[in-house]
Amino acid sequence: MTLMKAFLILEDGTVFTGTNIGSTKEVISEIVFNTSMTGYLEVLTDPSYAGQAVTMTYPLIGNYGVCYEDMESLKAWPDGFIVRELSRMPSNFREEDPIQKFLLDNDIPGICGIDTRALTKILREEGTMNGMITTNENYNLDEIIPRLKEYTVKGVVKKVTCKEKYVLEGKGPKVALLDFGAKKNIARSLNKRGCEVTVYPAFTKAEEILATNPDGIMLSNGPGDPKECTEIIEEIKKLYASNVPIFAICLGHQLMALATGADTYRLKYGHRGANHPVKDLATGKVYISSQNHGYAVDESTLNESVAKSAFINVNDKTNEGLAYVGKNIFTVQFHPEACAGPQDTAYLFDRFMDMMKEENANA
Repeated sequence: MTLMKAFLILEDGTVFTGTNIGSTKEVISEIVFNTSMTGYLEVLTDPSYAGQAVTMTYPLIGNYGVCYEDMESLKAWPDGFIVRELSRMPSNFREEDPIQKFLLDNDIPGICGIDTRALTKILREEGTMNGMITTNENYNLDEIIPRLKEYTVKGVVKKVTCKEKYVLEGKGPKVALLDFGAKKNIARSLNKRGCEVTVYPAFTKAEEILATNPDGIMLSNGPGDPKECTEIIEEIKKLYASNVPIFAICLGHQLMALATGADTYRLKYGHRGANHPVKDLATGKVYISSQNHGYAVDESTLNESVAKSAFINVNDKTNEGLAYVGKNIFTVQFHPEACAGPQDTAYLFDRFMDMMKEENANA
């Protein structure tokens, strides 16, 4: 088997030379890093990575192969995949295919054999930057660098949301889940608690959702800059004005903050991994969480009469969750549904269940 050379070119002119994995197509994307030691299939199928190429900081990826049951959506979403070493001979009793086949089937180009620690250090020190993955040995930096600087991630929520609504049957509370790029385990976590979950496309009007009298509304995770979602923010304002209990995760958390007058900003290199500590400000307890976001809510822009900080990131003190004053609404920046990652904060789904029961009892 002949191995083809591949190149990762960053917008600052740095070039990493390695070996091609997956598709041989050329891509320009935003280069980000994920610190998870396992869960690479869940990372590859997380719609929040649309428009990005993911660097895995753990050095060996693919050693337990691919088990399709673990996919968090129907396909892979990243533009590219960057690893130190790709295991071509997986060993696991659940393994169905090697990761190389999965990358090829999903037309995802990648590069292995590069120093991912050096790449991560550049991204941490200089901030997230754009890059190109190519197998063209005659690349021209003078021509490529301007193209890299021009690239922006746009229109990704439209790309990843479901095309039409669908229902997961259940005998418990009726939950409307707005899909901005939802991981499967969000709906599954509600469904296994008995909820009937109706999943709606991202651009569904608030009136259509409220007309079904849901017991609760869930705003999902998703990719891209929250400020780009102007139409969705207008609909969330209407959902906020209703008295329906709302639980929001990741992008949903940012959109609710924007809908209620707060601001968001881009983080230098984001939080991506399954080992991020967050502190519950009500109890002082610290939980290890799964995260994937490049933007955060600016706490200094919060109106204290509208929302209060509920969780903070222990590492950099950025906002990780909000509790809304006088409303049955709470939102978190991290992923309580995990997949992959620790299940420390799965109790938040139970909190949402209690909130819906309480609202029904008072109705």
